[in-house]
Amino acid sequence: MKTLFEAAAGLQQFLAGKRWKFCFIGGIALQRWGEPRLTLDADISLLTGYGGEEAVAREITAVYRPRIKDAVAFACDNRVLLVEADNGAKFDITFAAFDFEEEIINRASYFDFSPSVRLLTCSAEDLTVMKAFACRDKDLADLRTIILRQGPALDKKAVLERLKPLAAIKPEEEILAKVMTLFGKI
Repeated sequence: MKTLFEAAAGLQQFLAGKRWKFCFIGGIALQRWGEPRLTLDADISLLTGYGGEEAVAREITAVYRPRIKDAVAFACDNRVLLVEADNGAKFDITFAAFDFEEEIINRASYFDFSPSVRLLTCSAEDLTVMKAFACRDKDLADLRTIILRQGPALDKKAVLERLKPLAAIKPEEEILAKVMTLFGKI
């Protein structure tokens, strides 16, 4: 785990040096806001907008080793660049473009994971929204830990306002009902 966090700090330094807007999401953010669990890679949301993905992917793969063949083409098609650091730490870099994704990045804040590792992570509320929207069993388990750990500090109103438009895209999942049930348990 230490290796992943140190490599994440190196990637953060690289991205910040390019003056790109980004934040850590997924498992690393969960370490801050929910119940820490083993995570094998770091997920990053990187604001690229539309049209500049290939240039960004090429700049990153000039420094970080692609994890798959034709990683740049894959990233352009799927908006996710899969790379790894020299120490083997794996990164999933999602190319963000929607207003909501930019807002997540703009709301991000720094957290000291150790005396030598300070990372920019999404807010607890935004992580809650992302986990709820994904709505897989693993995400719902993570969501439970965020809600329990954050308790009253979690801005439920903000979560619901951000989640409602997304939940409308996947009505079959009954995302809002699941979140409201979890909210009732704190």
